[in-house]
Amino acid sequence: MVEQPSKRPRRGRTPAATGRTSRPRQAEVARLAGVSQATVSLVLSDKAQGSAISDETRQRVLDAARSLGYVPDPAAQRLAAVRNNLLGVYSFTATFPTDVEHSYYPFLVGVEREAAARGYDLVLFTGSSSGGAGAAGPEALNRVRLADGCLFLGRHVPSAELKRMVADGFPVVHLGRREELEGLSWVGADYVSASSEVVRHLASLGHRRIVLIREDDDAPASTDRQQGFLAGLEAAGLAGGPDAVFRSADPGRDVTPDRLRRWIAEGVTAFVAEETDTGNAWRAVHAAAAEAGLTCPGDLSLALLGSPPPDLAGAAEPTGFDVPRHQLGAAAVRMLASLVAGETADEPLVACAFRPGATTGSPPER
Repeated sequence: MVEQPSKRPRRGRTPAATGRTSRPRQAEVARLAGVSQATVSLVLSDKAQGSAISDETRQRVLDAARSLGYVPDPAAQRLAAVRNNLLGVYSFTATFPTDVEHSYYPFLVGVEREAAARGYDLVLFTGSSSGGAGAAGPEALNRVRLADGCLFLGRHVPSAELKRMVADGFPVVHLGRREELEGLSWVGADYVSASSEVVRHLASLGHRRIVLIREDDDAPASTDRQQGFLAGLEAAGLAGGPDAVFRSADPGRDVTPDRLRRWIAEGVTAFVAEETDTGNAWRAVHAAAAEAGLTCPGDLSLALLGSPPPDLAGAAEPTGFDVPRHQLGAAAVRMLASLVAGETADEPLVACAFRPGATTGSPPER
């Protein structure tokens, strides 16, 4: 629903009283009225979709707009009426993925199929090709306005620039949870439930000490996996706390054969790694076990919260879950198309499918 819980508009000052010279934006009207920017857009543009908005909310928006001295930008209105049937796709990876083994490739397949089904062409923006979110300054992101709306992919994004786009009313969708950016639309996978299911599987096999190995960043995909991992431990009555999670900025350096042997000596029988763009956590624990001469699942069990990196795809299939990348790409396009059309959009979290794999078994007897 577009409509938000009823609030009284906050008392504010008119532009003349504040001495401001810039034109008030719809985002400011939304904050003052206590509603979403989408609600403001529907009320002020008098679109048919706004008929579901209550009279009280409509009046609150109009009062807030009048208080701020908001008037629609005629140039923006003319531009908003023109649609090119183009959807942008922007990746914050070092290079835009074209390799079919790249983890983003299946996302793009889902994006392309859904866009074609809805009559849209795609524009691929490659401003991040020099590497990471730091390459995506205002100039790089401004180019995406050539499209009717844009889909963004990447673990780390330039928050300020995306917030500016949302405030300007440009349709933006991020592929992956991004709740920390207020007002940004996103679609995501249910990593919490999927990670918890992996832990339940390990517990059902008899494992009582399990450690999660993850990279040292706070990307939402990583925090969701950790949340699900800890919830799974709690549901199984197993010990959680700081000893259950090992964070490292460089797992390849810190997860060594000696470290693995110490964990096992302390009673750890199963290790869970997260999937990331780099695959460093899984690659590190996989290599450490092999170098230590430990068999899997004979000496220890390994599970992966996602899919293995391409260079390890030929090894034994890891227990874990599969990320529904095609479905996520399609869901992102559906949401973006709704925003472009000025409609409300709501896509539920997409479930991940549990993968039994061949890397887990009952814990060895010590």
